[in-house]
Formats: sequence, structure tokens, C-alpha cells
Amino acid sequence: MAAFKALAAARLAVTPGFAPRPGLWPLPFGGPVPSSRAALHASAPRPGPRVAVVLSGCGVYDGTELHEASSILVHLSRGGAEVQIFAPDVPQMHVIDHIKGQPSEGETRNVLTELARIARGKITDLAKLTAVNHDAAIFPGGFGAAKNLSTFAVDGGTCKVNRDVERVLKEFHQAGKPIGLCCITPVLAAKVLRGVEVTVGHEQEEGGKWPHAGTAEVIKALVVPADLSAPQTRASCIKADGSVVDKDNPDAIRPPAESVPGTLPRRPGCHLAAARPPAWETCRLKVDMGFGSGHAQRKN
Repeated sequence: MAAFKALAAARLAVTPGFAPRPGLWPLPFGGPVPSSRAALHASAPRPGPRVAVVLSGCGVYDGTELHEASSILVHLSRGGAEVQIFAPDVPQMHVIDHIKGQPSEGETRNVLTELARIARGKITDLAKLTAVNHDAAIFPGGFGAAKNLSTFAVDGGTCKVNRDVERVLKEFHQAGKPIGLCCITPVLAAKVLRGVEVTVGHEQEEGGKWPHAGTAEVIKALVVPADLSAPQTRASCIKADGSVVDKDNPDAIRPPAESVPGTLPRRPGCHLAAARPPAWETCRLKVDMGFGSGHAQRKN
């Protein structure tokens, strides 16, 4: 037996794949273990940012836009984020037949229950989400934001926002933590955050090029034109290819791995709000509708 061990150790030692490496000791059969010195100098893996993704239903016409949600989740995963999915435990405003594009009479669904489909059961009631336990919050689009997270689809500028949605937005904003708002969801920020700036896109459909341009008109009930000559909050923009472009230095393009703290990869059309820099006394949230350019500021 002793002769076999000696022969095996000798053969493993001369095999490149099993040869001992600097700072590693060979086991009796050639397997490496870290030395105390190597362990002392090893870099511990850094935990990724904790991101809350808030969904509003399962289906673009009465809930979350699934393409936006899945794309966001993919990019967060690629960016090394630790993601937790949330949704309010409330009934949907109505259920839409996505083939006919019409309400399904007599059918009711629960937002939290429906979204367990996307989250594969790993979903948490929005009432449990706090800014203390997460570094960022992202709201994918879909009509559910205007129907289930708020009453914007029915009431427009006089809409009400789900109390937990309002609480979460205010908590993250006050903590200076990033808030990502896609598609129609910036109306939530415009409604509940004082002094917020939003990009609502084009006001004209231009022959169907911007089919949701009417949203910009409704937003005017919540906001007034902003002074774009005023200094804007420092932020970074993440391009479609994942590279990071500093707002104050557009030529400084960096890969996602070198992105500044507080920014995360995203799909085109999903815009991440900037966290408050420590040197700034105030921070104006910057969000985008995903329909184009144009700025507005909420009335105080």
C-alpha cells in the first residue's frame, strides 16, 4: 500500500493539472490545500448589491411587461446583484384576455399570486420591503403599474398610489439609493416624490411612432417644466452594450465591471436613478419613461 501511495503521488506531481501550485500544499494523493499564508492574502468575494424588483402582475395589459421584467432580471444577474422580487398582495384591477385585448368578465386574480409564476414561487409581499435591507429598487413597466400599483389608468393626474409603493419610493429616495423606473412607472415617482424630475417622452404621436405620447399630456397635471440650465445630479448612463458613460465625462466609457457604486446594467429603455453623492446636500431623482426625451419637474 505504501508503494502504491508513493507511485501515485509521484505521477500526480509531474502531471500539469495536478502539480502543486505556489502557496498550496499537496495532499497525500496530490490534491492541493491552501497554506496559511495563501489564506491570509486571499481576497474574500465581495457580495453583490441587493436589488429589489417590484412587479405589478403577470401580463403587459393588466400587469408587468414580461419582456422588461425578464430582461432586467437577466442583466441584474449578469451584474452580480442579489435580487429579491416583490409585489403587493392586492387584487388586480381587472383581468385582460391577451388574445382578444379585452377584459375577462367575472375573472379575478391576485397580483402577488400571479407574480409567483415569474418568480418561481420566490416572491415577497411588498409590505415587507424596506430600504434598510436593499441597495436599489427597480420597477419594470407594464399597465399593471397604472392599474394595480396606482389608479393612474383610471384617474390620470388625480390618481392614488398603493401605500406600500409610495412608502418604498419615499424610503429609497430619502436614503439616496438608486430607483429604476421603466415605461409607465415614472408616473409613480412624479406623483409621490416632491421635487422629482422625470423624462416623459414625446407629446405627439408622430404618425404612430410614439403611441403612448398621451401620457406626457396627463403628466402635466403632476409636473411643471423644469429649468434644464440648472446643475443636474451627477449620474452615469449605461448603454445598450453594457458600457458605462459618465454624464459629466461622456468620453470616459468603462465596462460594467468598472461601473461606479450604485449603477447596475440594464436593458435599453430602463433608466436607473442616481444615488445621492455624499458631497451633495440634495438629490433630484432622475427617471425616464423610455419613450424619448423631454424633462419635467413636479410641483411642490
